[in-house]
Amino acid sequence: MDLSALLSESRNLTAHLSRPDLPSVNLSIDQIEALSRRLVSRQPGTSADADRANYLLAQAHVDAPALSSSVAHLNTASVFSPLQPLQDTDVAGYLRIAHEQNLISTIEEARKDTQHQFYRVLDERSQKDWEAKKKRVFEELGGRVASADRGGPLSDLRASALGKSVLGASTAGPSLSLQMQSKMMAYDRVVSDLNNARLQGTSYPIVHTLANASHAVASDPRSYQMTQNFHTLAKITCEPPALPSVEHSSAHILNAPRLERKFAKIYLGDPETREAAALRRQIAKGACESLEEQYWDILERTIQARPMEARLGGDPSIANRVRAYLLVRYYRNGEWEERIELVAGQPVWAKLFYLVRTGHVQEALAEALHLQQAIENREPSFVNHFKTWIESPDRKLPKAHRDHLQAVYNAHMLHSSTADPFKLALYKLMGKLEPQRRSVPLVTTTTEDWLWFQLAMVDEDEDGGLRALADVLLGYGERHFDGPPNQPGLRRGVWAGVLLMCGQFERAVAALWDRPLAIALAYHGLLRVASRAETSDVTPLSLSPNQPPAISLSTLIWRYVRQFVRMDAKEALQYVYTLPLSSDQPGGVGKEQVDFAWELVRRIIVVSNTDGGPAWEELVGGMKPDGTKFVTRSDREAPPHLHLDSIQAYHTTSYSPRAEAESNDLLTSAIKLYNLAEDYTTVIACLARALGVTAAQPTLDDKGRMLEKTAAEILRHYERVNKAQLHGQEGNAVVKLLKIREAREAKERKNDELALDILENTDLIPLSGEMSKIIRRVEEFNQLHPSLQKNLQTYLTLTMDALASAHRKAKSSGVAEATRQMKLTEIRKKSRSLMNFAGMLTYRMSPEVYEYLTRLDVENAL
Repeated sequence: MDLSALLSESRNLTAHLSRPDLPSVNLSIDQIEALSRRLVSRQPGTSADADRANYLLAQAHVDAPALSSSVAHLNTASVFSPLQPLQDTDVAGYLRIAHEQNLISTIEEARKDTQHQFYRVLDERSQKDWEAKKKRVFEELGGRVASADRGGPLSDLRASALGKSVLGASTAGPSLSLQMQSKMMAYDRVVSDLNNARLQGTSYPIVHTLANASHAVASDPRSYQMTQNFHTLAKITCEPPALPSVEHSSAHILNAPRLERKFAKIYLGDPETREAAALRRQIAKGACESLEEQYWDILERTIQARPMEARLGGDPSIANRVRAYLLVRYYRNGEWEERIELVAGQPVWAKLFYLVRTGHVQEALAEALHLQQAIENREPSFVNHFKTWIESPDRKLPKAHRDHLQAVYNAHMLHSSTADPFKLALYKLMGKLEPQRRSVPLVTTTTEDWLWFQLAMVDEDEDGGLRALADVLLGYGERHFDGPPNQPGLRRGVWAGVLLMCGQFERAVAALWDRPLAIALAYHGLLRVASRAETSDVTPLSLSPNQPPAISLSTLIWRYVRQFVRMDAKEALQYVYTLPLSSDQPGGVGKEQVDFAWELVRRIIVVSNTDGGPAWEELVGGMKPDGTKFVTRSDREAPPHLHLDSIQAYHTTSYSPRAEAESNDLLTSAIKLYNLAEDYTTVIACLARALGVTAAQPTLDDKGRMLEKTAAEILRHYERVNKAQLHGQEGNAVVKLLKIREAREAKERKNDELALDILENTDLIPLSGEMSKIIRRVEEFNQLHPSLQKNLQTYLTLTMDALASAHRKAKSSGVAEATRQMKLTEIRKKSRSLMNFAGMLTYRMSPEVYEYLTRLDVENAL
């Protein structure tokens, strides 16, 4: 009801009281409200209620009128003023109040900042999760679209003996660019060589080889960062760049280090052991060495780019190169920068620092000894401490030396605004002073400089060591190093390198999503893989509050190889062979990795069969004319990688794809694989179900024709070798379903007599007219295979169509009348027998089929 209708009804309320002698009164809403308030104020109970309330509150010692007056006269401008006025001379009171106000303001600002930070982190985390999910969805959609373009949706083998699996994803990936394909091929060769070395029982420099392969795509903006990551990992693992030749087997065994799973026992074990602490020291040391070599390369390129400013001269020594670099960086217009301190006319502190920064510590010690007298005049006993620090095996001074350095640092440098920053950095490095102050002006200007300084200051015996540094870096987060998300730039990938240097290998792999890096880490035993319960379909990284981070290597490898599994399945298998590298991980996780590898091998073998051609048979093998199988390269390589003891065990495990879905596009491949695995019972069962689906189709597509061809070949082979499976219920069903298809094809060729003879030979329909046989066939129908029961209306209508066509031909034939009548009588008897058989199978077919059969039977009776 609208307002106008409401107004008209309100006027009608007093229509029966209308008196012409009285004028009408029209009041506005404001006037009605004012009159209502005046009427309420005249009521006697209002003030009485307030009085009673005040009386009740007064009994509880509450002065309600005074409180009402205070609230009414409250001045919000003086809320934060002291309750009692302060005298002008009360300095202590003023300071106390000011201190309290500062605390309150600080707490409020901290609360607001914390709230803002919380919502910012929440937004970033949500955005990151959304990007991961969106990427996964796009991968799935891209795979489906690519599959549809090739001729129809691809239906994977979803059923698995391992239950829920992250491997149940689309088997088709987006099309590969030429650049990506060349990069993949470079990595493929490395992975294949690694697996060959594993088969021969020799070590393989996987990290150095991957670093060389990363140069395959020079236009890739991330190739430099990826190469640097491999270089860092090589330093961390102490992997040699090359190993002795395999031809000299004895020398190889004696001299080559054992690289495979070298660190697995320590890395996967208790992190509080002495060996684990030594491994963390090695990680920090290797990361420092990597950054030192990287900076030396920058120094060399800077000198070459600006030779006039460098003034290198004819001295090629390392110390002279550092001097030339300092001229380029800190010498302008004939003067050194303000805070650079000169000793004997040279920037000694900067020179010593950069020699240490580039890893040339012995050259730095030689330079300090050469200028010892001049240095001692400025900083007594510095050279002695510097020498002790350089010569110590773990770069850690005794406590007495550190206490002396701490005293000198506190007295002359800590609060000095003119102290040379490089001298300050050297004192901090030698004494590991103030590790919580992580930046030094003019020294830690870049991410790499800052990170090297943190790693050089790490002390595993104090302040938490490398794990404490990792916590600090994780607190900074990806945004601090790579910049805002979804903004590509030259800094992309730095975060992964930072995680790698602080020992967070699983997080580094997840940040970079690089499979060769994960394989290299798994080969050296520096990767913790996730269990099946921890594996997620969205992200490969598993983070648990009570467990260290873990990565799902199977997820990474599957998402990678599915892009080219149809083009080169053999190379995809090479990646899968690396999964059992982590089979030694405790807690049952290692066994799960082997199971993942088996499942991936089955999936790759099945989905790679696009046309069943020679390439696929070269992958899985096949049957010779005499019925024996020929051995392929995969048969020889796969068993040792998959922890199987024989080729037959490999066939049994990997050629059983658990693919019983009749509508699956890959069922033909599955049947061939079951046959190669000698699982003959499953082969016949799959054929019976699959042919039960195709029997009802009027015309077959390429997959259907291939399925029937495969079934015919398998039946001929089984008959030749006298397999008992052919004589069971499912074997009989396969034979009869093929005959039904053969009869359909004969009828399509207008050969109705042949089609009718084939259908009669199936013994599915009694056409003799004898009621006893009809009843026996009805009783036997319930014992038939479900595929034959399901196709009852298929072969009944096919038989009746053949009888109707034969009836029409017989009526129009030019043979003698007696012969024609005899032929028509025989056809009518068969048609009537078929109808009796169909009538006894109540509710087995739709009414439309019964109506169709009845119409044809009537025509045959005419």
